[in-house]
Amino acid sequence: MPVQSEEIRKIDPEHKYRRVLAASTLAGDAVKNSAGEDLGKLDEIMIDIPTGRVAYAVLSFGGFMRMGNKLFAVPWDALTVDEDQKHFILDVDKGRLENAPGFDKDNWPDMADRTWGTRIYSFYGRTPYWESGEHEGLNGGRSRSATTKF
Repeated sequence: MPVQSEEIRKIDPEHKYRRVLAASTLAGDAVKNSAGEDLGKLDEIMIDIPTGRVAYAVLSFGGFMRMGNKLFAVPWDALTVDEDQKHFILDVDKGRLENAPGFDKDNWPDMADRTWGTRIYSFYGRTPYWESGEHEGLNGGRSRSATTKF
């Protein structure tokens, strides 16, 4: 899987980009791959409450008018934001995404199940956030997590 060299794609180098955005402003944003193929929409951003970190983003793919959509948990650091084009980039082939582990709206996964979480992160070639570094949790305790790419 190619590694992207920038966290935020910038067409206009003079434009100042925001580093912090409300999660609600991101929901519904398009997700495309590096070939420009539409992969769906960002449906939700899931927070790991004890650590205060983004556990994963929920990508909605397929279906019509949100009916029959398949949902995918995507590691947050697998996404790159293209602020100029107002969409996210997930560097995965559309055919591969169709075979990714997913879930439906009535059966949400539990990130507390580290086996499931590790399988998801592995599918996208990422290290689970709980294995990739330490930082302060919300309650001042040390917890393991990664930095996010936003």
